[in-house]
Amino acid sequence: MFGLGWPEVAIIAVVAILIFGPKKIPELGGALGKTLRGFKEGMSEVDEEGDRELEE
Repeated sequence: MFGLGWPEVAIIAVVAILIFGPKKIPELGGALGKTLRGFKEGMSEVDEEGDRELEE
């Protein structure tokens, strides 16, 4: 996981909770998930277009 161990992940989580607060963390996680999902869909569309161009 990007070369991070559990102690580093725990420190990042604690810092995130201190900065954003426990109520804001789920909202940020949902927004991040939607962003990553959109990025993956965009990348798959680019891959499909590239495949179609190679077939032609």
